[in-house]
Amino acid sequence: MTGSEATPSFRLAYVPGVTPTKWVRIWNERLPDVPLSLVAVPAAEAPDLLLAGGADAGFVRLPVDRPELSAIPLYTEATVVVIPKDHLVAAVDEVSVGDLADELVLHPLDDALGWEQLPGRPAIERPATTADAIELVAAGVGVLAVPQSLARLHHRKDLTYRPLSGAPESRIALSWPQDRTTDRVEDFIGIVRGRTVNSTRGRSTPPAEKPKRKAPETGGGRRKPAA
Repeated sequence: MTGSEATPSFRLAYVPGVTPTKWVRIWNERLPDVPLSLVAVPAAEAPDLLLAGGADAGFVRLPVDRPELSAIPLYTEATVVVIPKDHLVAAVDEVSVGDLADELVLHPLDDALGWEQLPGRPAIERPATTADAIELVAAGVGVLAVPQSLARLHHRKDLTYRPLSGAPESRIALSWPQDRTTDRVEDFIGIVRGRTVNSTRGRSTPPAEKPKRKAPETGGGRRKPAA
């Protein structure tokens, strides 16, 4: 491990849908002298960015098929289907994959779910991005299954979404290059794992050891003989 003096700042990458605000706030409270800068990166490009040194660590979508990268899974996102507000599906609280059998289901090239078999009817062409697919949904061309965070990210007044059961889910992880586990990376790992400032693996200054109390001095005179 290299020392923290080698990294005067900390660069944190994050993929679309991830909101790092909470962890950044804790970082700024604990390490006010170490600036943290955010690097937005498409999900497919995040591993290359980390390996190239474009960020010290990053929030990525699993799987990370790079043995050179370490990853700590953090949470799993719910999957939803994005639909126009006047769509029939909008009348129900939850949708199953089977309910989409007659729907044209869009499958963007940056899909975050990793379908083994896409439900519904496939589109003739795959949209380049999730943002492009959202535009097609708004135009009434089809529907789109995505992690809930991406549905929120691409929110439009004319669209809504419903939970989709039976669909793959997307997992978010913190990742960094194995050979660059710096003190600052350890600091951030401690934050996302909820370690306190004084935890043993935290990089904060440990509390000062309390001075040991001196044993009371015994008198120098002779003891009186027992009566």
